[in-house]
Amino acid sequence: VQLQASGGGLVQPGGSLRLSCVFSGSNLDFYHIGWFRQAPGKEREGVSVINRPGFNTRYADSVKGRFTISRDNAKNTVYLQMNDLRPEDTAVYYCATRRNRVVWSATLDAPQFDNWGQGTLVTVSS
Repeated sequence: VQLQASGGGLVQPGGSLRLSCVFSGSNLDFYHIGWFRQAPGKEREGVSVINRPGFNTRYADSVKGRFTISRDNAKNTVYLQMNDLRPEDTAVYYCATRRNRVVWSATLDAPQFDNWGQGTLVTVSS
């Protein structure tokens, strides 16, 4: 199983970006997927998670109302739409699969995830 995040870049405060996480090596349908981020000098933090069919989601308080997670299992891709970006959103963003593929839990705890893909850098600055 491999995941590859893309779509990062430099954006001004208040701007938007859409990140993509392309999944390969198995069926995306089998996996709950999480988005995480890590800012320089900080620990990795959970941003959002989505269940296998895509109807259960959870967001970190810091992004609630601004970010939207979605998935297209037919395209093997999970998305993170980020609106109203702030300088504190600057980080490398990663996607990963939930270790427990059977039981849904809205955890954003990074050790509960594996198959970490290469991240994509998001920089929010004027």
